[in-house]
This record gives sequence, structure tokens and C-alpha cells, in this order.
Amino acid sequence: MTNRRKFIKTSAAAGLGLGFGILQKAFAQSAPASNANASVFTDGLVLSTWDAGLPANAAAWKAMQAGGNALDMAEKGVNDTENTLSNLTVGLGGYPDREGHTTLDACIMDSQGNAGSVMFLEHIKNPASVARRVMEKTPHVILVGEGAYQFALAEGFKHDDYVSEESQKAWNEWLKTSQYKPIINVENHDTIGLIAMDMSGDLAGACTTSGMAFKLHGRVGDSPVIGAGLYVDNEIGAATSSGLGEAVIRTCGSFLVVEMMRQGATPQEACEEAVRRIQLKHANYRDFQVGYLAVNKAGEIGAYAIHPGFTYSLLKQGENKVYNSTSLLDK
Repeated sequence: MTNRRKFIKTSAAAGLGLGFGILQKAFAQSAPASNANASVFTDGLVLSTWDAGLPANAAAWKAMQAGGNALDMAEKGVNDTENTLSNLTVGLGGYPDREGHTTLDACIMDSQGNAGSVMFLEHIKNPASVARRVMEKTPHVILVGEGAYQFALAEGFKHDDYVSEESQKAWNEWLKTSQYKPIINVENHDTIGLIAMDMSGDLAGACTTSGMAFKLHGRVGDSPVIGAGLYVDNEIGAATSSGLGEAVIRTCGSFLVVEMMRQGATPQEACEEAVRRIQLKHANYRDFQVGYLAVNKAGEIGAYAIHPGFTYSLLKQGENKVYNSTSLLDK
């Protein structure tokens, strides 16, 4: 009996070792050797979601010209959108939840892989800047709700009671129906995601939102979730998303895009694969919109969405322009 047990134990160990060796060999054969040594774009660029990205890109570029790095560019870029109180999907001017509260979510990520995030934050004008403080001043990645608010006050941010008349009017109209159904059009978005590359070729990103209009009180989407709404890997590239956050979270969308680029995909191919994953896992994918943006270290851009109408803004080589993304359901 002892010899039999010894034989089984030895055989099992040998089998595990052989299997692990085969996996190592297969991975070594499939993993590209070129990405880590790819040429790096050092002219600087800014890539952001939607037409609102144009002024955000300009603000990011101004930050770089003032001596800032990619992280400064990302923060100042999205701050511009947060400060535009007429924007109904980002910042304190955004649509409220179904209880009438405007709650804000944001995250930021630097070239070293550091990240900060705030969720369910009220009465603070620049949640992306609070997220940066979380990253730089605490041992944590995420602060939420009242804790995030108290931290912001302690860091010198001011309480702000601003209420958008337009968003409150829309909320009052919504109360008459008490229903929520995503409307697929170019105005139905709830995020600005921005990726910046400085003159050193380093990457950083930020993502900020007031979230889905008339959401359940306490709902958080993909925008402040590292790996969903934003992911930066300075060795490979970066990605961000906009649209229905639940679908992005379920597929770890931005991380997936960057990981696909690590395995040799172009930014465009990676964005297309991330949208296909959503299609495969959501039978109702035609009922909502998700769009992805990506850039690799060579400065190549990718953009793809479920539906037509997803636009993005790109500032590169002196031009700051809006482009239309291709989509899964292009006719």
C-alpha cells in the first residue's frame, strides 16, 4: 500500500510538472516579443471621449506646455469638463439620481501604475482631482461617499451646493414617469475619459462622470473602476470607455483592451474585441451603447463602439479634431 501511494504521488507530481511546462512553452510561443521594445511616440498627444473632449484636450495640452507631465495633463483636461457646469453628464451640473442627488465618480492613473478613485461623492466640483489626492496622499485606491467628501474637505476642496436648473427640470419630468430606459443617441453618454501622453512618451489617464441619469441612489458605474472605465500600462498603452457602465464592468473592458495590445493586437483590434465580448455576454447589447478608446506607446489610436454615433477627440501633431468611431452595428 505504501509503495502504491508513493507511486501515485510521484506520478501526479510529474504530470503536474509536465503540464506546467507545456503551458509555459505555449505561452512563450504565443506572447509577442515586440511590444515592450516598440517605438515610443514622443510628440505628445491627448485622446478623449466625445466632442466635449476638444476643450479638455486643449486644457491638457496647456498643462503640458506649462511644464506638466502626463498625469497633470490628464487631471487638468478632465477638470475642464468638470468645470463646465452646463454639461449634464459630468460634474455638479450632471443629472441627479432618482432621489434628486447629483453624485460624482472619478478615477485617475499614472505612468507608474498608481491609481486613485472616488465614488458616490457629493458637493465637490473636481472629483478627478480628489481621486489624484487619494492616490498620492493615502495608502488606498478608493474612497466613497461621506468618507470621500470628508477627505476632500481635509485636502482643501470646497463644499459646493451648485444645482443645475436644467438637470433638475429633467429630473422633475422623469418623476412623472419613474422609468429609465437608455436612449441610444450621440447625446446619451455619461463620461469623459481622457488619455494623455507627454513628450517623454509616458501615459496617464482620468475618467469622470455624474453617472447614469436617474440611477438608483448609490449606483456606481465603470468610470471610477480601475480596469473598467480606465486602465494605463506605461509599457504597452492605455484605454478608456464610455457608455453603459454595467456592461463594461462585467467584462473588465479597459483592462481587456490593454491586455489585448500586450498580446500583439493593434489598438483598433483590441477595442473591437472588447466590444465583441460585450456582444457575446449581453443578449440585449442592441439596447445600449458602449464605446472604447485606446492608444499604444507608438501613438497608434483605436476606437470602436456598439452603435454608430460614438465620437472622440484627438489632439496630435498640432491638430485637435473630432472623429467618428466605427461600430459593430454600422450599416
